[in-house]
Amino acid sequence: MEYTQLGRTGLKVSRIVLGTMNFGPQTNEADSHTIMDVALGAGVNFFDTANVYGWGENKGRTEEIIGTWFAKGGDRRDKVVLATKVFGNMGSDGADWPNQDRLSALNIRRAVDASLRRLQTDHIDLYQFHHVDRTTPWDEIWQAVDVLVQQGKILYAGSSNHAGWHIAQANETARRRGSYGLVSEQCLYNLAERRAEMEVIPAAEAYGLGVIPWSPLQGGLLGGAIRKEREGTSGRSVESLANTKVREQVQAYEDLLDKHGLAPGEVALAWLLTRPGVTGPIVGPRTADQLGSALRAVELKLSDEVLAGLEGIFPGPGPSPEAFAW
Repeated sequence: MEYTQLGRTGLKVSRIVLGTMNFGPQTNEADSHTIMDVALGAGVNFFDTANVYGWGENKGRTEEIIGTWFAKGGDRRDKVVLATKVFGNMGSDGADWPNQDRLSALNIRRAVDASLRRLQTDHIDLYQFHHVDRTTPWDEIWQAVDVLVQQGKILYAGSSNHAGWHIAQANETARRRGSYGLVSEQCLYNLAERRAEMEVIPAAEAYGLGVIPWSPLQGGLLGGAIRKEREGTSGRSVESLANTKVREQVQAYEDLLDKHGLAPGEVALAWLLTRPGVTGPIVGPRTADQLGSALRAVELKLSDEVLAGLEGIFPGPGPSPEAFAW
């Protein structure tokens, strides 16, 4: 496994991030534990989750599964860089009750303590804001974060699904307060969805944030979708293939990789690992076998010919403002 530092921090993390969103809804507890064992054994030390994972009446279940894995003992917790998120409504009765979601100081305080209980740990390494809260000022958010850091409940703060200007606003406020600010941004970014290159990734690089792409296979579209469609094993990506332009791009993508004897899913991950500012993509395996494919991507070195071919099929938007102006 290869490692890199998370943004401007001294924290070393694996270049593949284990996403746990399927733990509970798609993968039972025993199999989830097996996947985490395999990941840790392969050197993956960066695990990502969120308080709402499990979803609906089962929200929080994913954190509980990770917690029971930690409770097995050994050095599991010491080896893992643990990231979770806050924003979504965690009300137990399903009612839209005030202060059970978003990023108020009150909800942040309550949400951290609840996550720590479910995760069966005394601290969270990376606490991420799952979405922008347009109603809470950054001064309040950083006040809450600073208290949690002082208490030892969290070490770093990160963002997810934030625009470039949100990152700038957050870290300029942190700078003014003498706070450390955001150290990572978790955003939608892959070969087929490159809008983050316009402003989000440049902002992250300018402020020293590590970029953690989610949905690196664009919902399975970049994992051999047309081949799987022919085999009758396609998933939700088949809906995207109904778009003629998308189908033509994906067909060209699969043809290019067939020519070079490469696996589509592994190439999509390997391509992200070549991108400036990217710490590592999040992979969300439902089985240990799916994790193995992701691990191979770290060792895959793409030739200049393949990289040029990928750029021709999935061109980026270009930097801002040139992407929409002169």
